[in-house]
Amino acid sequence: MTIAALMFPALFVLVLTGIPIAFSLAIVSAAAGIAKFGPNAFAQLYGAFYSASTNFILAAIPMFVLMGAILERSGIAERLFKVMQIWMSRLPGGLAVATIAMGAVFAAAAGVVGAVEVMIGMMAIPAMQRGGYRNSQIAGTICAGGSLGTMIPPSVIAVMYASLAQMSVGELLAGMMLPGLLMVGLFIIYLIIQGVLAPPQPTQDFAEPEMPLGEKLRITVTSLLPICALIFAVLGSLLAGIASPTEAASVGAVGATLLSIFYGRFNLAMLFESLKITVRISAMILLIVAAGTMFMGTFAANGGSRMIRSFIEAAGFGDTGMIIFFLLIVLLLGFVLDWTANVLIAVPLFTPFIRSAGIDPVWFGTMMIIVIQTSYLTPPMASSIFYLKSIAPPDMTYGQMCRGVVPFILLQIATLLAVALFPALSTWLPSQIIGF
Repeated sequence: MTIAALMFPALFVLVLTGIPIAFSLAIVSAAAGIAKFGPNAFAQLYGAFYSASTNFILAAIPMFVLMGAILERSGIAERLFKVMQIWMSRLPGGLAVATIAMGAVFAAAAGVVGAVEVMIGMMAIPAMQRGGYRNSQIAGTICAGGSLGTMIPPSVIAVMYASLAQMSVGELLAGMMLPGLLMVGLFIIYLIIQGVLAPPQPTQDFAEPEMPLGEKLRITVTSLLPICALIFAVLGSLLAGIASPTEAASVGAVGATLLSIFYGRFNLAMLFESLKITVRISAMILLIVAAGTMFMGTFAANGGSRMIRSFIEAAGFGDTGMIIFFLLIVLLLGFVLDWTANVLIAVPLFTPFIRSAGIDPVWFGTMMIIVIQTSYLTPPMASSIFYLKSIAPPDMTYGQMCRGVVPFILLQIATLLAVALFPALSTWLPSQIIGF
C-alpha cells in the first residue's frame, strides 16, 4: 500500500510542474505498475487502456462536442443570445440575466464546459461593458453561465461519470435536471436583486431602438424554437429510453447540422472547423480517460482501495461522514486537476463504497457533479477564470474575476445543501420516467 499512498503526491507534483495531466497520469501509472508487476506491467497497463478506448458509451462525447461546435461556428449561438437580450433587457440586470439564460440553453444544446463559456464571453463582454456593468459582475456572470454545461443535461461530465460508475446515463441526467434548474433560478434571482440594488450605468451608445412585438415574436420563433426542438429530440430520446447515449448524441450532431443548413450558414469551411475543434477536444478528453483508467487500475492493484477502506473504518465515519469526506476530496482535487481527471480518479474510487453503503448512486452522483462545478469556479486554480482570461479585455483583472465568482460559488453551495437535505430533488424525476 506504500506505492498506492505515494501515487497521488507524485501526480500532484508532476501536474504542478506543468506536465499535461494525461502524461502525468500515464507516468505515475507506469512507475507504479513496474514497481508492482515488473516486466508484466505493460500488459496490465495496456488492458486498462484498451478497456477505456473500447467503451461504447464514451463514443457519445465526440458527438456532443461536434453538436456544440456546429452550433457555435454556424452563428446559431449569436441568434440565441439576441433573443435572450430582446426579452430580458427590461429586467433589472437584464443583460446579466440574459447571459445566464443563454448559458443554460446553450449548455443544454452543447453539454461542453469551456466551449460554452468562451462562446458566451465573446458575445456578452462587449454588450455588458456598454451596458455599464462592473468587470467583476461581468466576469462572475460569464463564468457562472459557462459552468452550467456541467449540470444542465446533456452533460459530457455526466456521460463520463455514468460510464465509470456503471449506471444509466439517462437516469443520472434526469437526476441532475431539477438541481440544475434550481441553480439557474438562484443565479437569476441573485442577478435581478443585484440589478435593483446596484443598477448598471449604461454608456451613451447603449440605447437600442424599440422593436415591435411582431418582430420580437418572429425572431423568437425562428431562433429559439428550433434550438428547443433539438434539445427535446436529444434529451427526450435519451430519457425515454428510445436511444442510447451515443445514438442521442448523434441525433444532436445531425440536428445541429440541419439547423445550420436551415439558417443558410452551412459550408465546408464551417464543417471543417467544427470537425477540427471536435477532434482536438475529444482527443484531449479521451486521452485523459485512458490514462486515468490506467492510473486507477494501478492504484487498486497496489492496495489503494484497501487503504481507503482502512482509513474510513479507522476514522469511524458513518454514511453522512463518508459522503462529506468524499465530496471534500473531490473539491480539493478540483483545485489542482481539471474535471476530466477529477471524475476519472474519484468515481472508480468512491463508487464501491457508495454502493456497499446502500446510498442512492444518482443522489450521490448529482452532489458530486455540483461539487465539481463548484471547484470549476473556485480560485486559485479555477478553470473557468482561466477560460475567461483567454478572451477578456486587458482591463479585466484576475482579482476582479475572483471577486465576481464568489456569490455564484455560494449559490452553488446552497444548491448542494438543498440536494443533500432533500434527496428527492435528484431521485424523483428518474423514478417518474418510463424505463427506469
